[in-house]
Amino acid sequence: MLKLFKLLSNKRLFIMLIGLILFIAVMGFTLGPRTSLSWPEKFVKDTVGFVQYIFYKPAGAIAGFFEDISNLRNLQKENEELKIALAHYTRDKARFNWIEQENARLQKDLDFTNAQKEQYNYTWKIAHVISVNDDPVNRTIVLNIGGREGVKEGQAVHSVEGLVGVVSHVSNFTSTVKLLTTMDARDPNSNGIAVTAQGKENEVFGVIETYDLSSGTFQMSRIEDPKPLAKDDLIVSSGIGGVFPRGMIIGKVLDIQVGEYGLTYTATVKPAASFTDWKELFVVFEPEAEQE
Repeated sequence: MLKLFKLLSNKRLFIMLIGLILFIAVMGFTLGPRTSLSWPEKFVKDTVGFVQYIFYKPAGAIAGFFEDISNLRNLQKENEELKIALAHYTRDKARFNWIEQENARLQKDLDFTNAQKEQYNYTWKIAHVISVNDDPVNRTIVLNIGGREGVKEGQAVHSVEGLVGVVSHVSNFTSTVKLLTTMDARDPNSNGIAVTAQGKENEVFGVIETYDLSSGTFQMSRIEDPKPLAKDDLIVSSGIGGVFPRGMIIGKVLDIQVGEYGLTYTATVKPAASFTDWKELFVVFEPEAEQE
């Protein structure tokens, strides 16, 4: 008994003994069958939960703040990328539309030249319009082909719609075209066009040598017999005189009047060519001109 008191008088051993007894008691209590938590466990869990709530809420707010900043940066970056993509799309769309229009126009030019080859033995050399002189007295255009490609003065220039003019000056790389809208019977340097109505059994001949600026029409004069001629008849060059090749489209008849002295008749002809917004034109080469 004395030894036991001496042993208990050692504080360290006493504390260890009490801790061991409590540990065994807790182990036995927790390992045993139970349906609910004990009050110490509840106390500990509530304490831990309360501490977690205190620290978690501000920590979550701070983390959410930095996450929102990161999201804003990502959103700004995505907006910049979308703006660049939209700019590229707009540019590519405009380029695609331009290419599509050019392909359609060139296909139309090709169909026209193929159709003309079936009618006449002419060579149609395509040329691009590089400049336009809008002087109402002397309207001219400049093409990007010249003497190097065999172009000569006096050759007819035609669009897909109709006759445009005649080559007036030629250099090595360009050609100047005098438009039909400058035709004036009072001008000694203006060449008239011998014309006829296409597809008529009884041929009708006349001369176009005047363009009326006010009405935008040609005056077909020197018609001896107007009976075969009617409104909407297609007027083409007859080839007489050798200035313009045969079959060049001039326009359609609007009406027919008695001439100035009552001996001949005059027809008003609406031009087939628009004389505006040209991209490509054709220089007409006759077989005789190619052999020279």
